[in-house]
Amino acid sequence: MSVVEAGNESGQTTTEDLLHGVVQRLRPLHRAAVRSVERELVGTGITAGEHALLDALRTEGPRTVPQLARTLGLDRQPVQRWVNHTAELGLVVTAPNPAHRRSSLIRLTTEGSEMMRGIQASESAGLRRGLADLTAEEIATALRVLDRMGEEFRHLAAGSRVPPEETGNPDNSGSHRSPQATPVSPAPPQVPHEGRLTE
Repeated sequence: MSVVEAGNESGQTTTEDLLHGVVQRLRPLHRAAVRSVERELVGTGITAGEHALLDALRTEGPRTVPQLARTLGLDRQPVQRWVNHTAELGLVVTAPNPAHRRSSLIRLTTEGSEMMRGIQASESAGLRRGLADLTAEEIATALRVLDRMGEEFRHLAAGSRVPPEETGNPDNSGSHRSPQATPVSPAPPQVPHEGRLTE
């Protein structure tokens, strides 16, 4: 039974019911997305977490490890391990950071960019076929809802509450992608008690 069908005791579906329904779906969606990505990665030598790292570099450009950790909603340690492994595979390299000498930028190599283009093309084709019934407007609305819920959960996790008009983290500037370019990502907005990605 869907959230809309279930409603509440009065038989009416409230905004709270719908938001709770979104939260309920995030964990299984996350797991299914990771499994789907892992199938795409067979033979590449990289994990779903490393795919998320490379995808962040693909969409946002060179970043430091702390910036990547914030983008992925993870601690620095696993992100640094992913950087080290993908560097060993020749997919990323470190580059000087004009803004901070002691914090190098991580960027994709030509090989890394080519790998991600291939994976992205395969993912996009699959999503276009499977989700052809959704309009661009519907997907854009879903992105806005997930972005706002992600902001709210981050504030709640930090013990603060910031009104919508005061939000707008520049670190999230790359999160509003066009619906056609949105990949299956193993790092969706965090929900309370959500487990971290495994390598």
